[in-house]
Amino acid sequence: METASSRLQQLLAFYQDDPNDPFTIYALATEYRPTDPQKALGFYQKLLDEHPDYVGTYYHAGKLLEQLEKPEEAEKVYRLGLQVSRRAGQLHAASELQGALNKVLGLDYEDD
Repeated sequence: METASSRLQQLLAFYQDDPNDPFTIYALATEYRPTDPQKALGFYQKLLDEHPDYVGTYYHAGKLLEQLEKPEEAEKVYRLGLQVSRRAGQLHAASELQGALNKVLGLDYEDD
């Protein structure tokens, strides 16, 4: 069974070989998220800056910003992600982003 540290070492090796591969950057952000949220955020930011069409980034970067108590930044990321995912025709991602945006805006009330 692969340990988290060996997986991280493997990802870092991939990253060293190709620091522009969005999947590796995304995987590193995901790997760091539970243990080093600031480092994870740095990788998400790299994706947002250098790979703005990588739709999967927006939801997870926004959630991490919420976790770090930065709701205004999360809102911006969700709104941008909505535009990108709709343009890409990724409607499932757009739907998830809309839900996350509604929640951060306090619009996710339940129907009684």
